[in-house]
Amino acid sequence: MNARPDDTGRVDASAASVPDVTSSAPAGISRRTFVEAAGAAAGMLALGGAVSVFGPDAALLRPPGGGDEARFLSLCTKCDRCRSVCPTRVIAPCTLEDGFLAARTPKMNFKLGECAFCGKCTEVCPTGALAPYATEEITFDGDTYLSPDLALGLAIVNESRCLAWVDASGCTICSQKCPYGAISLDSNSRPVVDAGKCNGCGICEYICPSSQWRSYLGGSERGIEVKTLDEAEAEAR
Repeated sequence: MNARPDDTGRVDASAASVPDVTSSAPAGISRRTFVEAAGAAAGMLALGGAVSVFGPDAALLRPPGGGDEARFLSLCTKCDRCRSVCPTRVIAPCTLEDGFLAARTPKMNFKLGECAFCGKCTEVCPTGALAPYATEEITFDGDTYLSPDLALGLAIVNESRCLAWVDASGCTICSQKCPYGAISLDSNSRPVVDAGKCNGCGICEYICPSSQWRSYLGGSERGIEVKTLDEAEAEAR
């Protein structure tokens, strides 16, 4: 509503027109999330826009059932229940560097642990942002694992970091520990990922020793890392 002067000619500032920023919220994004992002964006623009305003700077690996990013962002309330209940502690909160809409939403950090597909995060999600999925039991090395009907991402070998690729060290730990048989060795005993079997559980990235053995290179990259399916497809081109 536009403010109008009263009988004295004064204008009531409280009645001044205020634009409805929620009317321009991107499709699939809740008004609450959009307003939070808009307010934070205004502050960051004053600082020169140091981080991404709306979208994430890079593709994010979401917990199981959160693969549809638009749907996930529209439903996630940043309640933190999924992270709190995760038994392997692989779920971490996004930061401002991941984008304002993503900030404080959950993402997978396979440097902290691997996903066991236990389903606890989807069970406690109050809005259905993490959709239920089916699993079946498999046996590996005498232990029982759950194989899901979805993929969180795809493991990609970083040939410039992988010990077996760089100096033929004989490291084969990722192929030995993958319970889904998604990692084999080529004729030179170097790891090769089968995209048809990998579900992005992250155990290979979690146990990869390259960041310790080659710490002099700096950074946190490992010899094998899980990427989103879109990232993996782009790298394969």
